[in-house]
Amino acid sequence: MCFICNLKTSAPHAEASAAAPTSPRWQARRTFLLAAGAGAAGSALAQVDVGSSSGLRKLVPAETLENSARQQYAQVLSEARQKGALAPDNDPQLQRLHSIAQKLIPHTAQWNPRSRDWKWQVNLIGSQQINAWCMPGGKIAFYTGILAQLKLNDDEVAMIMGHEMAHALREHARERLAKSQATSLGLSIASQLLGLGSLGDAAANLGTQLLTLKYSRDDETESDLVGLEIAARGGFRPEASVSLWQKMQAASGNGSPSFLSTHPSGANRIQELQANLPKVQSLYERARRG
Repeated sequence: MCFICNLKTSAPHAEASAAAPTSPRWQARRTFLLAAGAGAAGSALAQVDVGSSSGLRKLVPAETLENSARQQYAQVLSEARQKGALAPDNDPQLQRLHSIAQKLIPHTAQWNPRSRDWKWQVNLIGSQQINAWCMPGGKIAFYTGILAQLKLNDDEVAMIMGHEMAHALREHARERLAKSQATSLGLSIASQLLGLGSLGDAAANLGTQLLTLKYSRDDETESDLVGLEIAARGGFRPEASVSLWQKMQAASGNGSPSFLSTHPSGANRIQELQANLPKVQSLYERARRG
């Protein structure tokens, strides 16, 4: 579901055009998202240390990649709808995801100012897959399998959602694409800075790559910590980040969850999160006090 657009148009679950309808229902959804974005804590100082984003990502135009993500996201939703697997607006689990997202979105802009203009969407797809993801531009999907099989509480769901948001906010897909395409095409950084050329074309023709990108260990650590802070600022218990990955590791014993195929689990992942819990505890306590 799109937090901005009325998805019950002639093209259900597709983004509204610039000439979006002004029905009361659409206005209510639009107001919700604008309110979420308006509260962005852009001036807040980060408590976790993840360094600066890679400059290499600038070789791929953000707008081009986000446009490709919008198209692919719409395709995923369309396919799920045709199979009867796309949760309706009144689905309790989808409403639960929306409630959690509403608390996290206001704390994203400090990590990427572009996110103030993103049309955040969250949808739930019926599937046994233990998986969730967020495409560039704030396009989020959860699969029912990850909620049901891991028996996630709200705090743990917030940690997954924050982690996935962080991948988009830190533009890891943009960086991965820049590195892989620049290498395979034999393009020099200098030539690409003068004219993005083939890298821009690659971003516009990703196909299904955005769902199969494998992130580096550094990317995963960044997303763990940024997601931890976003969730803590949203009022979700930081310790849930540890219990989440304990559940994920237990699930991996029964076969590799889809989530782990694109989010490799390092041996020190839980230790890294535990070491950063004290850094965000005050943020959580402040959020709980309102």
